[in-house]
Amino acid sequence: MKSLLSALVLTAALAGPGAHAADSFPQPYDTGKNGNAPMSAEDSAKSFKMPPGFKVSVFAGEPDVRQPIAMTFDPRGRLWVAENYTYAEAGVLFATNLSDRVLIFEDTHHHGHFDKRTVFYDRAKILTSVEVGYGGVFLMCPPRLLFVPDKNGDDIPDGEPEVLLDGFTTATDSHHTFANGLKWGPDGWLWGRVGITSKARVGVPGTPDAERVPMNGGIWRYHPGRHVFEAVSHGTTNPWGMDWNAEGEPFFINTVIGHFWHAITGAHFERMHGADVDPHSYALIPQHADHYHFDTGAGWTKSRAAQDGSTFAPGSDNLGGGHAHTGLMIYQGDNWPAQYRGKVFTLNFHGRRINMENLERDGSGYVARHAPDFLTVGDPWFRGIDLIEGPDGGVYIADWSDTGECHNHDGVNRSSGRIYKVTYGDPARPAFGDLTKLSNEQLLPLLTGSNEWAVRQARQLLATRTALTGKPAISIQTLTSEFDLHRDLAARLRVIWALNAVEAPGTDWLLDRLQGPTRDRDEQIRSWAARLLAERFQELPENAPPEDRRRRAHWGIDPAWPKTRKPFLELAATDPAASVRLTLASLLPKVPSGSRTELATALIRHAEDATDHNLPLMLWYGTEPLVSAKLDTGIELALASEIPTVRRFIARRLAEEIETDPAQIDSLLKAAMKASPAARIDFLTGLGEAWQGWRKLQAPEGWSAFRNSVAGVADAAVSAKVAELDLLFGDGSALDGLRAVAADTSADPATRRNALHTLLQGGASGLAPVLKRLADDNPLRADAMVGLLQIGDVEGPAIAIGRYQSIVADERTRVLGALVTRPAAATALLQAIADGKIPRVDLTPFLARQIAGLGDPDLTARLTSVWGAVRATDGDKRAAIDRFRIQLSAPRLRDANLARGRQLFTQTCAGCHTLYGEGGKVGPDLTGSGRASLDYLLENIVDPSAVVPADYRMTVVTMKDGRSLNGLLRDKTERTLTIQTPTERTTVERREIESVEESTSSMMPDGLLESYPPDDQRDL
Repeated sequence: MKSLLSALVLTAALAGPGAHAADSFPQPYDTGKNGNAPMSAEDSAKSFKMPPGFKVSVFAGEPDVRQPIAMTFDPRGRLWVAENYTYAEAGVLFATNLSDRVLIFEDTHHHGHFDKRTVFYDRAKILTSVEVGYGGVFLMCPPRLLFVPDKNGDDIPDGEPEVLLDGFTTATDSHHTFANGLKWGPDGWLWGRVGITSKARVGVPGTPDAERVPMNGGIWRYHPGRHVFEAVSHGTTNPWGMDWNAEGEPFFINTVIGHFWHAITGAHFERMHGADVDPHSYALIPQHADHYHFDTGAGWTKSRAAQDGSTFAPGSDNLGGGHAHTGLMIYQGDNWPAQYRGKVFTLNFHGRRINMENLERDGSGYVARHAPDFLTVGDPWFRGIDLIEGPDGGVYIADWSDTGECHNHDGVNRSSGRIYKVTYGDPARPAFGDLTKLSNEQLLPLLTGSNEWAVRQARQLLATRTALTGKPAISIQTLTSEFDLHRDLAARLRVIWALNAVEAPGTDWLLDRLQGPTRDRDEQIRSWAARLLAERFQELPENAPPEDRRRRAHWGIDPAWPKTRKPFLELAATDPAASVRLTLASLLPKVPSGSRTELATALIRHAEDATDHNLPLMLWYGTEPLVSAKLDTGIELALASEIPTVRRFIARRLAEEIETDPAQIDSLLKAAMKASPAARIDFLTGLGEAWQGWRKLQAPEGWSAFRNSVAGVADAAVSAKVAELDLLFGDGSALDGLRAVAADTSADPATRRNALHTLLQGGASGLAPVLKRLADDNPLRADAMVGLLQIGDVEGPAIAIGRYQSIVADERTRVLGALVTRPAAATALLQAIADGKIPRVDLTPFLARQIAGLGDPDLTARLTSVWGAVRATDGDKRAAIDRFRIQLSAPRLRDANLARGRQLFTQTCAGCHTLYGEGGKVGPDLTGSGRASLDYLLENIVDPSAVVPADYRMTVVTMKDGRSLNGLLRDKTERTLTIQTPTERTTVERREIESVEESTSSMMPDGLLESYPPDDQRDL
């Protein structure tokens, strides 16, 4: 009878407009190559290692659930699961011939395993998340956010999905880091995440491109009632997990770079690659953890897994198992012991475990400190991807259950998937039951209870009822009275959020939390009152300029602002809490423009915030639009600021406009004479950063007096910067002084090197004799040889080649990089290789490709004769992969010389790639890549251009002086381009560039393995 009822329920669900008939759902298929099967779900559960008293049950497993990518709960206590079948292996990316679906699981008997399963929707594509509320279900299906209506809650869609937002574009050459994650925040908004390669431009359907919000990595939120979309923060790599602490602060987890981040509104965070959406952000905020989960200092050989991948070396295991994280939960339930409440738990994807963090206050924000791992899993197929807290305080873990890391170079196994439930002992069935059956008044006690699941569900249910009926579900008087009853901070915050959920708190009530005798004692209450007030500021008028629309979701003259202005200014000036100042800094873009300057001025006067983790850059992000809009405002702010970062960046921003508005720099330099010596040095630094790469510039009117005011500072960096700018301004005495410093063998080598670099960067004439003398000066010899090749001196190639054997490895790398930038020098290099003066193996495939790219047929023919062919057809590459797969068999790899392999990696790869914290930052970090898979390695090394994100595609810059620079385009301004090669980071002026060609090829060249003998291929 139970089976018959389940079948009837499933048939009814499939019959609705949102589902297919059961036999029309495309049957998922496996493409995995290893032929192995996973452990049973029960055996996998037995492999969990947890603290005493904890137990794990299989809540659901295949075939009832497969490929679970995200989970959520509804107020009835039912688990909603997004199944993703369209995610595919490399080369396919997304199998759109398949469909994704949403399932509902119920455990009506409360025994840790579902006993009822319903298919709600089965026509999704690229489904990454699901959330319930507002009389329906929200689905993230990049490039769209969908809403499937189900007002009567019968689990049958009322109609076709509505497109709420679009523009979450997924890169055509990547199936990583796309938009994901839907979760209700305490502010009543629906929050989500987007990865670094998405290049999203988001808006409601029909929004013109100029008015869309750009996002290439970060956190966003959307208000379903107001239909407003906002970018919360920008940056990181691939955020794939999020939660809020008891104070309502949002945190998210990330892969590849720093793992833990405080999602501060308006923040621009460090990125794995690519440029920030704002070209004037200048610097990015690092992660909010004091540690990593892999060994960044001991070297990669001490951190890798055992040869068979079954165990982790102590260096990695003790630190947390790896860099890739998915899912984040701050435990706030009442089942696990009290010692775990408020701790951060995140799934470590490659480490097959749950990492635990202690979340502590730190300045204006928080820091996560490493705690012992909470749980490890012995199942090699375990790929934990999401974890959430359930009604009884138990924690549910979604296991994607596959092999091949997250890159799936060995195919996708769609037949597997599990959901586990981790509890402490046997939790009691919650007394509140199905929340949808409770009246609004009956929900009230749950809003301030100890069970966070019930708190959030009750609040969201009240928000839904308010939205559907058009009137507050609970009166403001009831909730404000509840606020006054409580002394506990957590309870009072929850009441404020409930007030916001039912759209009840009045402006005056919120203002009372900020001022006068009712000013609240708790900094978190003051912060939240300010945030909710800022949401009331009038939205942009329809005729607002597009740039203002992008910068400010709420800007203009708000009827409530006259009341809000004074309390905000008082808070900015006098509030003792750095967290309140951080909140105000994050709200600067929402403050009406006429008052934003005075609020910013009050905030940047706090010298105590100068070394805070967040505030210096947050204050810059908030003031930059003011400086850009009105340069003379920037001078006022620069002189008022007690934050060095703000002073420096204002000077930089003003200096960037010297050709269009030179009077502003003159004014800044004159005004700076009244500033402190420290402030003048900050201004100097900002000027140097703005004019990096420039060759000639007329000195600003106030330069001479300003220069003299800082030139006497006994600091080598300051002196070098003054000399650099003197040279830029054509000061002949500066040129003589720099030459003297560079030639002074008794001076500090770093100071001499800076002087020589300044001479070269400034294009100083007559340098060849100086450089030839320095070519035999040990500290500067490599710099001198590179300089001779850079200026095109005819004797440069012979000098560099003649001294090649006497210089060390890193110097050789730089010299070789300079030899391949001009045809004449490259010809001399090939002759030296042919003559045996330079080892053939030293000419890396990248350098060989650079020679081929010079476009000289005779030179290319010589390259082929001396070194070998550079380019291969697709057929050649496939044949090479098949050949290497046979040659590099498991028995042969077991005989590898690992020490030699490390040496080859350092020589060949470390200039561009980081592995366990060591190496370059040009290409992707290899720490968490699929290095355990031979197929993964071969496909990426033999054919690196097959799938390459735009940020790693090579740019070829041909200079008017005959040089050719091949590398990654790292930065560009109206006047300069910055190119990163494996050996140098070079900034050049656009007027000196002949052409710029953006290639579709990876910066990593073909043929890397073929350049080595068989044993070296094996060892590498």
